[in-house]
Amino acid sequence: MNAVEINNLVKVYKSGTLALKDVSLKIEPGDFYGLLGANGAGKTTIIGIMTSLVNKTSGEVSIFGNNIDKDFTAAKRCIGVVPQEFNFNIFEKVFDIIVTQGGYFGMPRKESMKRAEVLLKQLSLWEKRDQKSMTLSGGMKRRLMIARALMHNPKLLILDEPTAGVDVELRRGMWTYLKDLNKKGTTILLTTHYLEEAEQLCRNLAIIKEGEIVKEGKVKTLLASVDKQRYHVTLNKKSEELTLSNYKIEGTGKQEVEITLGAKQTVSDLVQALQRKGFEVNDMRPTTNRLEQLFLDIIKQPSK
Repeated sequence: MNAVEINNLVKVYKSGTLALKDVSLKIEPGDFYGLLGANGAGKTTIIGIMTSLVNKTSGEVSIFGNNIDKDFTAAKRCIGVVPQEFNFNIFEKVFDIIVTQGGYFGMPRKESMKRAEVLLKQLSLWEKRDQKSMTLSGGMKRRLMIARALMHNPKLLILDEPTAGVDVELRRGMWTYLKDLNKKGTTILLTTHYLEEAEQLCRNLAIIKEGEIVKEGKVKTLLASVDKQRYHVTLNKKSEELTLSNYKIEGTGKQEVEITLGAKQTVSDLVQALQRKGFEVNDMRPTTNRLEQLFLDIIKQPSK
Protein backbone atom coordinates (compact mmCIF):
# COMPACT_ATOMS: atom_id res chain seq x y z
CA MET A 1 0.00 0.00 0.00
CA ASN A 2 1.36 3.41 -0.97
CA ALA A 3 0.97 6.45 1.25
CA VAL A 4 -0.18 8.40 -1.81
CA GLU A 5 -1.22 6.99 -5.16
CA ILE A 6 -2.34 9.34 -7.91
CA ASN A 7 -3.35 7.93 -11.29
CA ASN A 8 -4.10 9.91 -14.47
CA LEU A 9 -5.21 13.01 -12.59
CA VAL A 10 -6.74 15.75 -14.74
CA LYS A 11 -8.09 19.14 -13.69
CA VAL A 12 -9.78 21.56 -16.07
CA TYR A 13 -11.14 24.76 -14.51
CA LYS A 14 -14.40 26.35 -15.68
CA SER A 15 -12.36 28.99 -17.49
CA GLY A 16 -10.98 26.21 -19.69
CA THR A 17 -7.54 26.25 -18.08
CA LEU A 18 -5.98 22.79 -18.11
CA ALA A 19 -4.21 22.80 -14.73
CA LEU A 20 -3.26 19.10 -14.52
CA LYS A 21 -2.51 16.88 -17.52
CA ASP A 22 -2.71 13.17 -16.72
CA VAL A 23 -0.59 13.37 -13.55
CA SER A 24 0.47 10.11 -11.92
CA LEU A 25 2.77 9.64 -8.93
CA LYS A 26 3.30 7.30 -6.00
CA ILE A 27 4.70 8.07 -2.56
CA GLU A 28 5.77 5.19 -0.34
CA PRO A 29 5.01 5.12 3.40
CA GLY A 30 7.74 6.85 5.39
CA ASP A 31 9.08 8.80 2.42
CA PHE A 32 10.07 12.47 2.48
CA TYR A 33 8.85 13.49 -0.96
CA GLY A 34 9.34 16.80 -2.73
CA LEU A 35 7.00 18.30 -5.32
CA LEU A 36 8.74 21.14 -7.12
CA GLY A 37 7.54 23.54 -9.77
CA ALA A 38 7.23 27.19 -10.68
CA ASN A 39 4.22 29.24 -9.56
CA GLY A 40 1.14 27.99 -11.38
CA ALA A 41 2.69 24.67 -12.33
CA GLY A 42 -0.01 22.64 -10.56
CA LYS A 43 1.45 21.84 -7.12
CA THR A 44 -1.28 23.52 -5.10
CA THR A 45 -3.98 22.07 -7.37
CA ILE A 46 -2.75 18.55 -6.60
CA ILE A 47 -2.78 19.27 -2.88
CA GLY A 48 -6.22 20.87 -3.18
CA ILE A 49 -7.60 17.72 -4.80
CA MET A 50 -6.00 15.47 -2.18
CA THR A 51 -7.62 17.51 0.59
CA SER A 52 -11.04 18.05 -1.08
CA LEU A 53 -10.58 21.81 -1.58
CA VAL A 54 -10.50 21.33 -5.35
CA ASN A 55 -12.70 19.00 -7.39
CA LYS A 56 -10.81 16.90 -9.93
CA THR A 57 -12.01 16.48 -13.50
CA SER A 58 -10.88 12.85 -13.77
CA GLY A 59 -8.40 10.38 -12.36
CA GLU A 60 -8.00 8.62 -9.02
CA VAL A 61 -6.36 9.57 -5.73
CA SER A 62 -5.84 7.23 -2.77
CA ILE A 63 -4.34 8.01 0.63
CA PHE A 64 -3.03 4.92 2.43
CA GLY A 65 -5.42 2.81 0.37
CA ASN A 66 -8.44 5.06 0.94
CA ASN A 67 -9.87 6.31 -2.34
CA ILE A 68 -10.94 9.94 -1.88
CA ASP A 69 -14.11 9.36 -3.93
CA LYS A 70 -15.20 6.25 -2.04
CA ASP A 71 -14.13 7.04 1.53
CA PHE A 72 -12.87 10.57 1.89
CA THR A 73 -13.46 10.59 5.65
CA ALA A 74 -10.94 7.77 6.12
CA ALA A 75 -8.52 9.44 3.70
CA LYS A 76 -8.82 12.79 5.48
CA ARG A 77 -8.00 11.29 8.86
CA CYS A 78 -4.64 10.23 7.41
CA ILE A 79 -3.74 13.77 6.35
CA GLY A 80 -2.37 16.80 8.18
CA VAL A 81 -2.00 19.97 6.08
CA VAL A 82 0.14 23.05 6.51
CA PRO A 83 -1.08 25.49 3.82
CA GLN A 84 0.81 28.44 2.35
CA GLU A 85 -1.40 31.07 3.96
CA PHE A 86 -2.10 31.56 7.65
CA ASN A 87 -5.70 30.46 8.13
CA PHE A 88 -6.36 30.51 11.86
CA ASN A 89 -8.32 32.99 13.99
CA ILE A 90 -5.83 35.75 14.84
CA PHE A 91 -7.83 36.70 17.96
CA GLU A 92 -7.81 33.16 19.38
CA LYS A 93 -5.19 31.99 21.85
CA VAL A 94 -2.47 29.65 20.64
CA PHE A 95 -3.46 26.83 22.99
CA ASP A 96 -7.14 27.07 22.07
CA ILE A 97 -6.36 26.88 18.34
CA ILE A 98 -4.56 23.57 18.83
CA VAL A 99 -7.09 22.05 21.23
CA THR A 100 -9.99 22.99 18.96
CA GLN A 101 -8.28 21.21 16.07
CA GLY A 102 -8.28 17.99 18.09
CA GLY A 103 -12.02 18.37 18.57
CA TYR A 104 -12.55 18.41 14.79
CA PHE A 105 -11.18 14.87 14.73
CA GLY A 106 -13.24 13.62 17.65
CA MET A 107 -10.47 13.76 20.27
CA PRO A 108 -11.73 14.12 23.89
CA ARG A 109 -10.79 17.50 25.35
CA LYS A 110 -8.42 16.06 27.98
CA GLU A 111 -6.58 14.10 25.31
CA SER A 112 -6.45 17.18 23.08
CA MET A 113 -5.00 19.29 25.87
CA LYS A 114 -2.25 16.75 26.58
CA ARG A 115 -1.43 16.42 22.90
CA ALA A 116 -1.40 20.22 22.47
CA GLU A 117 1.07 20.60 25.33
CA VAL A 118 3.42 18.04 23.80
CA LEU A 119 3.37 19.66 20.36
CA LEU A 120 3.70 23.23 21.60
CA LYS A 121 6.70 22.26 23.70
CA GLN A 122 8.30 20.41 20.79
CA LEU A 123 7.86 23.44 18.56
CA SER A 124 9.01 25.97 21.20
CA LEU A 125 5.59 27.60 21.50
CA TRP A 126 4.58 26.53 25.00
CA GLU A 127 5.46 29.89 26.56
CA LYS A 128 3.19 31.55 23.99
CA ARG A 129 0.19 29.30 24.69
CA ASP A 130 -1.95 32.00 26.31
CA GLN A 131 -1.17 34.71 23.77
CA LYS A 132 -3.42 35.61 20.86
CA SER A 133 -2.00 34.22 17.64
CA MET A 134 -1.85 37.71 16.10
CA THR A 135 1.05 38.53 18.46
CA LEU A 136 3.28 35.75 17.11
CA SER A 137 6.16 36.33 14.72
CA GLY A 138 5.96 34.90 11.21
CA GLY A 139 8.16 31.95 12.14
CA MET A 140 6.05 31.16 15.21
CA LYS A 141 2.88 31.27 13.13
CA ARG A 142 4.42 28.72 10.75
CA ARG A 143 5.26 26.44 13.69
CA LEU A 144 1.75 26.90 15.08
CA MET A 145 0.31 25.64 11.79
CA ILE A 146 2.59 22.60 11.91
CA ALA A 147 1.46 21.86 15.46
CA ARG A 148 -2.19 22.18 14.43
CA ALA A 149 -1.68 19.85 11.45
CA LEU A 150 -0.13 17.19 13.70
CA MET A 151 -2.83 17.21 16.40
CA HIS A 152 -4.56 14.04 15.20
CA ASN A 153 -1.31 12.12 14.53
CA PRO A 154 -1.70 11.98 10.75
CA LYS A 155 0.21 9.38 8.75
CA LEU A 156 0.79 11.93 5.98
CA LEU A 157 1.90 15.52 6.57
CA ILE A 158 1.50 17.88 3.60
CA LEU A 159 3.69 20.99 3.75
CA ASP A 160 2.89 23.65 1.17
CA GLU A 161 5.74 26.21 1.32
CA PRO A 162 6.11 25.74 5.11
CA THR A 163 9.16 27.98 5.56
CA ALA A 164 8.13 30.91 3.35
CA GLY A 165 9.15 34.14 5.03
CA VAL A 166 11.03 32.35 7.83
CA ASP A 167 14.59 33.44 8.61
CA VAL A 168 17.51 31.07 8.06
CA GLU A 169 17.98 30.09 11.72
CA LEU A 170 14.33 29.22 12.26
CA ARG A 171 14.19 27.43 8.93
CA ARG A 172 17.10 25.18 9.94
CA GLY A 173 15.37 24.43 13.24
CA MET A 174 12.21 23.42 11.39
CA TRP A 175 14.28 21.15 9.11
CA THR A 176 15.61 19.34 12.17
CA TYR A 177 12.11 18.88 13.59
CA LEU A 178 10.70 17.61 10.28
CA LYS A 179 13.59 15.19 9.76
CA ASP A 180 12.99 13.74 13.22
CA LEU A 181 9.26 13.48 12.58
CA ASN A 182 9.94 11.64 9.33
CA LYS A 183 12.37 9.25 11.03
CA LYS A 184 9.57 8.34 13.45
CA GLY A 185 7.41 7.21 10.53
CA THR A 186 5.40 10.19 9.31
CA THR A 187 5.27 10.41 5.53
CA ILE A 188 5.91 13.98 4.36
CA LEU A 189 4.99 15.66 1.09
CA LEU A 190 6.80 18.98 0.68
CA THR A 191 6.42 21.80 -1.81
CA THR A 192 9.01 24.55 -1.56
CA HIS A 193 10.75 27.27 -3.53
CA TYR A 194 13.88 26.82 -1.41
CA LEU A 195 15.59 24.18 -3.52
CA GLU A 196 18.39 23.65 -1.01
CA GLU A 197 15.60 22.70 1.40
CA ALA A 198 14.36 19.96 -0.94
CA GLU A 199 17.91 18.74 -1.52
CA GLN A 200 18.58 18.51 2.22
CA LEU A 201 15.28 16.93 3.25
CA CYS A 202 13.79 14.85 0.42
CA ARG A 203 14.68 11.32 -0.66
CA ASN A 204 12.46 11.37 -3.74
CA LEU A 205 10.92 14.19 -5.73
CA ALA A 206 8.97 15.14 -8.81
CA ILE A 207 9.22 18.31 -10.87
CA ILE A 208 5.95 19.53 -12.35
CA LYS A 209 5.80 21.95 -15.27
CA GLU A 210 2.59 23.35 -16.76
CA GLY A 211 0.50 20.60 -15.18
CA GLU A 212 2.73 17.67 -16.16
CA ILE A 213 5.29 15.65 -14.20
CA VAL A 214 8.43 16.14 -16.29
CA LYS A 215 11.03 14.61 -13.95
CA GLU A 216 10.75 12.14 -11.10
CA GLY A 217 13.06 9.92 -9.09
CA LYS A 218 15.47 9.62 -6.18
CA VAL A 219 17.14 12.89 -5.30
CA LYS A 220 20.63 11.34 -5.39
CA THR A 221 20.02 9.92 -8.88
CA LEU A 222 18.63 13.19 -10.20
CA LEU A 223 21.54 15.19 -8.81
CA ALA A 224 24.02 12.80 -10.40
CA SER A 225 22.50 13.66 -13.79
CA VAL A 226 23.40 17.36 -13.53
CA ASP A 227 26.07 17.92 -16.17
CA LYS A 228 27.22 21.42 -15.23
CA GLN A 229 27.96 23.66 -12.27
CA ARG A 230 28.21 27.44 -12.18
CA TYR A 231 30.77 29.28 -10.03
CA HIS A 232 31.28 32.88 -8.96
CA VAL A 233 35.03 33.50 -9.29
CA THR A 234 36.97 36.44 -7.89
CA LEU A 235 40.26 36.97 -9.75
CA ASN A 236 43.38 38.84 -8.66
CA LYS A 237 42.82 41.43 -11.39
CA LYS A 238 40.24 42.56 -13.93
CA SER A 239 39.64 39.95 -16.60
CA GLU A 240 39.59 42.28 -19.64
CA GLU A 241 38.84 39.97 -22.62
CA LEU A 242 39.14 36.66 -20.78
CA THR A 243 38.39 33.58 -22.89
CA LEU A 244 38.93 29.95 -21.96
CA SER A 245 38.41 27.04 -24.32
CA ASN A 246 35.42 24.85 -23.34
CA TYR A 247 34.32 27.17 -20.50
CA LYS A 248 31.33 29.52 -20.52
CA ILE A 249 32.32 32.86 -18.95
CA GLU A 250 30.04 35.76 -18.06
CA GLY A 251 31.11 39.19 -16.82
CA THR A 252 34.39 39.57 -18.68
CA GLY A 253 36.12 42.88 -18.14
CA LYS A 254 35.53 42.63 -14.37
CA GLN A 255 37.45 41.15 -11.46
CA GLU A 256 34.46 38.94 -10.56
CA VAL A 257 33.13 36.58 -13.24
CA GLU A 258 30.67 33.68 -13.57
CA ILE A 259 32.15 30.50 -15.03
CA THR A 260 30.24 27.32 -15.89
CA LEU A 261 31.97 23.94 -15.63
CA GLY A 262 30.87 20.92 -17.64
CA ALA A 263 30.31 17.43 -16.26
CA LYS A 264 33.92 16.31 -16.80
CA GLN A 265 35.55 19.60 -15.77
CA THR A 266 36.90 20.04 -12.26
CA VAL A 267 37.62 23.11 -10.17
CA SER A 268 41.31 22.18 -10.35
CA ASP A 269 41.12 22.17 -14.16
CA LEU A 270 39.59 25.65 -14.09
CA VAL A 271 42.19 27.08 -11.72
CA GLN A 272 45.01 25.73 -13.91
CA ALA A 273 43.39 27.13 -17.06
CA LEU A 274 43.15 30.56 -15.44
CA GLN A 275 46.75 30.40 -14.28
CA ARG A 276 47.88 29.70 -17.83
CA LYS A 277 46.14 32.95 -18.79
CA GLY A 278 47.97 34.83 -16.02
CA PHE A 279 45.17 34.93 -13.43
CA GLU A 280 45.06 33.77 -9.82
CA VAL A 281 41.82 32.82 -8.05
CA ASN A 282 41.19 34.82 -4.86
CA ASP A 283 37.80 33.24 -4.17
CA MET A 284 35.44 30.71 -5.74
CA ARG A 285 31.97 29.57 -4.72
CA PRO A 286 29.06 27.81 -6.45
CA THR A 287 26.20 30.15 -7.37
CA THR A 288 23.54 27.41 -7.47
CA ASN A 289 23.19 24.03 -5.87
CA ARG A 290 22.85 21.01 -8.12
CA LEU A 291 19.12 20.64 -7.64
CA GLU A 292 18.61 24.29 -8.49
CA GLN A 293 20.63 23.82 -11.67
CA LEU A 294 18.55 20.78 -12.64
CA PHE A 295 15.32 22.65 -11.87
CA LEU A 296 16.32 25.72 -13.91
CA ASP A 297 17.40 23.57 -16.86
CA ILE A 298 13.99 21.85 -16.90
CA ILE A 299 11.98 25.05 -16.43
CA LYS A 300 13.86 26.80 -19.25
CA GLN A 301 13.28 24.01 -21.73
CA PRO A 302 10.66 25.00 -24.33
CA SER A 303 7.26 23.39 -23.84
CA LYS A 304 6.25 20.58 -26.15
